[in-house]
Amino acid sequence: QVQLVESGGGLVQAGGSLRLSCAASGITERDNTMGWYRQAPGKQREWIAVIGSGGRAQHADSVKGRFTISRDNVKNTVNLQMNNLKPEDTGVYYCNVRDFRADYWGQGTQVTVSS
Repeated sequence: QVQLVESGGGLVQAGGSLRLSCAASGITERDNTMGWYRQAPGKQREWIAVIGSGGRAQHADSVKGRFTISRDNVKNTVNLQMNNLKPEDTGVYYCNVRDFRADYWGQGTQVTVSS
């Protein structure tokens, strides 16, 4: 059974930093994509960053230059370093793992950026 557990969310002032972590267990397919998505109040879930098993990463334009995704294939973890946070970054952040079988989601962690 696949389980994703996020941690690291919280309340931070604009311009501050947070680091989100996601521990994945039960992942049997090594060829997968890990990523982070967020859902702001009243808005649809949007992708923030994804990284393949080979380490190739992509970031949404809204976070490029401020957020960095990374992964550890041995520990099956994916992290999101968030710098220079803005109030519009506020939302619930979800960890995602995708392989040829399915999409797996964590329960989400709240990030609130105050102005």
